[in-house]
Amino acid sequence: MIVLKRKEVTIIQLENKEMRKKHVRKNMSAWMSPHTNRVHVKKKTWRTPATFQKSLKVTLVMGQIFSLLPVVGICSDDPMNVRFVYTSWKCFYSTFSILGQIYMALMCVYNFSLFLTSLNNVAPLIFYTTSCITMIMFYDAARAWPTLVQHIAHTELIDPNYDKKLTIKCNITCAVVLTLALLEHTLSLLSKFAAASVCYPDESVYEGFIKHSFPSIFQVLPYSTALGVLTQFLHFQSTFIWNFSDLFVICMSYYLTSRLEHVNERLLEAQGKYLPETFWRTTREDYCRATKLVRKVDDVISGIVFMSFANNLIFVCLQLFNTLEDGIKGKGECSSRTKGTPLLGGYEAAIYFVFSLIFLISRSVAVSLIAAQVNTASEVPVPVLYDVPSPAYCVEVQRFIDQVNGDNVALSGLKFFSVTRSLLLSVAGTIVTYELVMFQFNSPSTTSTTSTVQPNTTTIAP
Repeated sequence: MIVLKRKEVTIIQLENKEMRKKHVRKNMSAWMSPHTNRVHVKKKTWRTPATFQKSLKVTLVMGQIFSLLPVVGICSDDPMNVRFVYTSWKCFYSTFSILGQIYMALMCVYNFSLFLTSLNNVAPLIFYTTSCITMIMFYDAARAWPTLVQHIAHTELIDPNYDKKLTIKCNITCAVVLTLALLEHTLSLLSKFAAASVCYPDESVYEGFIKHSFPSIFQVLPYSTALGVLTQFLHFQSTFIWNFSDLFVICMSYYLTSRLEHVNERLLEAQGKYLPETFWRTTREDYCRATKLVRKVDDVISGIVFMSFANNLIFVCLQLFNTLEDGIKGKGECSSRTKGTPLLGGYEAAIYFVFSLIFLISRSVAVSLIAAQVNTASEVPVPVLYDVPSPAYCVEVQRFIDQVNGDNVALSGLKFFSVTRSLLLSVAGTIVTYELVMFQFNSPSTTSTTSTVQPNTTTIAP
């Protein structure tokens, strides 16, 4: 009899469980079918996480070739191997390069003090000064880089990201930007060689090229081949830094956007569904982790972002002015248009200015839009959270909404501005305003006074 009673109790318990399941299903059917209420996150067919070290390895190695970010262990997959060592050869190389850029800037300042103010004097001074400051910003970022890499690795360990396109995007962008930069620099050299053959017909080809390219140096110091080679290397390094700062900001933005989209993917799958409070708490914590990572990265690279946007603003103005004033018209003092050099028929400067202007504007727009994607990705949770059904609304959803609306997640330039989509329109308006001022500044009455003081110089932006 005891056994039979136990069996009867067991049967009754099973019947109660079945009745409870049917009751829950009946109530849930009034809201949404259980099948449509599931969060179908796409299953990953690959299991190799897209880490920060792997994604930016090629880009950072290219930067270290030209003495930027002097950190040891940049190629290692272990974040503990990334160290900043003052006595490493990378730090010595970076210090030597910074001293070289300071030397170029000081020579431009001295040359600027000898002659009247003109764009011919101002452009090289701005170029080498901004290059020197950018190198210092990278050096300062290198000191905080090991701590940043370890923080990123800790975040990836808690919530790994399997975006297999991240590394491909960074590598392709690196190849495209540096290839176009090399092509631009080659056209610049052709333009200067053609102009030097007109202004320095009695000099050797290389000596005339060096004297024409760097008047701020060789109007003060006597010419020598060794000094010419060193000056040309420092100039090439400055040109690379000018392009690499944009590339660096783009790749860092790729990574941060990928981290935010990793969280947004789960949120979009949950839109309009009845999910427990634990889901919203876990997702909110993941979002907090991603936004904290953005702020950590911004604290390290905000100076580089500032110099990137400042350089683009200044040199878009200069290059647009040169293209309209000297490049297309071909009325520079060392213009090879009338002589018709055998290189490109005397149109070397025009081709260079047009290509450089298109490349510079395209690169500036790309940096602005890609960096602004960090801010755009941080705002994706808002419509998802507003679409939470009333029966599933909870305190965690409200906290999530308050956090997204009350926090400005974006890269910044030394906290002076945040990189958003609206920033691009502000920069465009500033360029138009400065361009009008530059045309007035370089009016014929002004150029007639300055051209007699410093002949044989042509402003060609790097």
